[in-house]
Amino acid sequence: MTKLLNLLLVSIASLLFFACSNFTTEDNDETFLQSDSVIASESVEIAKESMEDLIDNVSSPIEIASLLLDEEIPFNKDYIASTAHIDNLITDFDCAINLGVLGTDLGYLNLYDKTSSVMSTVSAINDLTNNLNVGQFFDFDLLKQLATNSNSLDSLVFTSISSFNNMDDYLRSNNRTNVSALIVSGVWIESTYLATQVYTEMENKKIAERIGEQKLILNNLILILENYKSNANFNELLVDFKTLKLIYDEIEIITVDSEPESKIENGMLVIIQTSKSTVDISNEQIAQIGLEVSKLRNKIINNEV
Repeated sequence: MTKLLNLLLVSIASLLFFACSNFTTEDNDETFLQSDSVIASESVEIAKESMEDLIDNVSSPIEIASLLLDEEIPFNKDYIASTAHIDNLITDFDCAINLGVLGTDLGYLNLYDKTSSVMSTVSAINDLTNNLNVGQFFDFDLLKQLATNSNSLDSLVFTSISSFNNMDDYLRSNNRTNVSALIVSGVWIESTYLATQVYTEMENKKIAERIGEQKLILNNLILILENYKSNANFNELLVDFKTLKLIYDEIEIITVDSEPESKIENGMLVIIQTSKSTVDISNEQIAQIGLEVSKLRNKIINNEV
């Protein structure tokens, strides 16, 4: 979590969490909410330490949102998912993955200081967290108050981050990493959707590279979801991710290693990694990724997953 907070401290990007076990197809919502400690016989459990290493290598969606801001990409409200579908969500699977989608949108809104547009998203997140029995970590009244005060952006951001961090700690300590796996999947889908939508309207080399770099994250997500594939919903999501992987497999990421550099900052020795990566990705590949991500996002929002 420290890595995310050090990025910009401007979003709830700390939704990126962890998965390490599975549950069977017969699991009902009550089991889903309580624990993911039952592992299907055909699934290989990922050790907790290995899973945390995977998550450490998953970029925060705030990196894409902050890149859009750094590149002076104008805010576009059309990128934000509608919250009209929230009342139609029935299963906890749907609630968790949609929480990832809307959490990313809230981060995007916060980054661009669109506090006046936050309320419907905050309200929907409140409903979803209550459905998942983690609503105790969100002070909806406080968030509403902060969102309607243009001078409270920093407080809104801090409160959002704290709420999601506390929720994450609870999920991890109660063996509900299956919920976290879905939240992080929703976050990745929405952040990749944002990047591809922006690129379609405004070609930008840095955004193209960032879209290509999602290949590494997608591979990690697939490893996570493989651990849950005996559940029909998880397996369907895994199939969709593997369809995206077929496109990403054609994208080449070349890393050139170099010796790290060191310098003294505030009396402390700081090691700076100097390795660089180049991404070979075409406009056609970005268009294909954008199409598949949009289809998957629509399935999630329309409760078709």
